[in-house]
Parts: sequence; C-alpha cells; structure tokens
Amino acid sequence: MQIFPAIDLRGGQVVRLYQGDYDKETIYGQDPCAAARDFLAAGAKCLHVVDLDGARDGTLANFDSIAAIAKQGGLYMEVGGGIRTEERIRQYLDLGVSRCILGTVAVKDFDFTTRMAQKYGGQIAVGVDARDGYVAVNGWKELSEERGVDFCRRLRDAGVRTVIYTDISRDGAESGTNLDLYRELAQIRGLNVTASGGISGIPELKELRAIGTHAAILGKALYTGRLDLRTVIEEVGTC
Repeated sequence: MQIFPAIDLRGGQVVRLYQGDYDKETIYGQDPCAAARDFLAAGAKCLHVVDLDGARDGTLANFDSIAAIAKQGGLYMEVGGGIRTEERIRQYLDLGVSRCILGTVAVKDFDFTTRMAQKYGGQIAVGVDARDGYVAVNGWKELSEERGVDFCRRLRDAGVRTVIYTDISRDGAESGTNLDLYRELAQIRGLNVTASGGISGIPELKELRAIGTHAAILGKALYTGRLDLRTVIEEVGTC
C-alpha cells in the first residue's frame, strides 16, 4: 500500500484543519520545503499536497511553495486544491508534479473531468470529500445531493483511475478512519482508492491494506507524533 504524508498549505505555511473548518487551524511549520525533506529523509517516496486557499477560492496563492517542493525532487507528488481548468493542470504538471487532483470541478463539471481523465490518464485523480455520506465542494463548505460512494462508481465508469476519499468528520480528529466506508469502496472494481481522514494507528493501516485500499494519506497524526512515518513505511509499505 502506498503511503502519502500530507502537506496542507495556507498562506505559504504548513497547517492542519479540524474537520475541514478553516477557523480551526493549527500551524505546524513555516517552511513547506523543509517538511517535504523531512518526509523524504524518513523514507517517503510519495507526497500529498493541498492548496487550501486554492480549494476555497480557486487562486494560486501557494503556487510558489508547491513549485519549490517540486523542484527539490525525490518524491512522487500529487497536488490538489483549486484545480478547475486544463491550464491549471498543465501548470502543475509542467512543474514536475506527478498527479493533479480534481475536486469541486469534478462535481460541477463532470464532462470536463471525464475529458481530463481520458487525456491525462494516471496523471489525474479525483478527490471525493464527503460529509454525512454526501459529496462536499468548495473547500468543504457546500454539500451536493450525491452520495460519495455513488459518485465514485460514476467516476470509475467515466475512466477515472484513482479516487482520494476523505470522510470530513474524521479529518484532523485523530479518531480513527472510517473502515466500513473503505470496505464498501474496495468493492468498486477498477478503481484505486486512497483513504484519507483520521488515520491514527498502524493497525488501521494494516486493515486498510488487507481490504484492498490502494493508498493512505497521513496528516495530523504525523505532525502530533502519534504516528512515526519511518515506522509506518517499514511495517505497512510505501510507493
């Protein structure tokens, strides 16, 4: 199973939000590049980066920070947050980003998402963020009328290969991930599912691996020291 340590960016700083609430932010560092180097030194081969400002308003507020991380190299890097046009996709891929994550646009312009998945293949993933089982968009502020699991099936049918599924209620809470949800998602054949939100222990990660989850994103538990990345990689796996 692939392990993606996470760097969430807001105003150029490394932060974590509690359950997606922008008013419940904890700052963990001023230097995103240093955080990426620390993950690399611990044995990481993959990195998950989210532009939280971009997710909320579609800007490129953290573009320079993302470019600097990409320039360092050494990591398979996926980036999400505010990617709503093909031009933005190209901007990130041209930096050396390995995969772009579509979020809000995947819900609001499904045809665009289908075209991008067909054109860029494995360089495109879709972030499915759900609250109470329903897909949330625009920085998790709005709920759609579609169940997250149903949306994942529709994405698979449209040619999307990878989905990053976040249960917002678990995100940043260190309360454990929603294993029942990922068991259900694992039944969608032909779709690689990345688990995100609340993962806080190695037994959870081993269970996710056992049920066929393709990858897992680790965030707050790494920053608080609840999980040690080197140990996770040794016991569970990596890119």
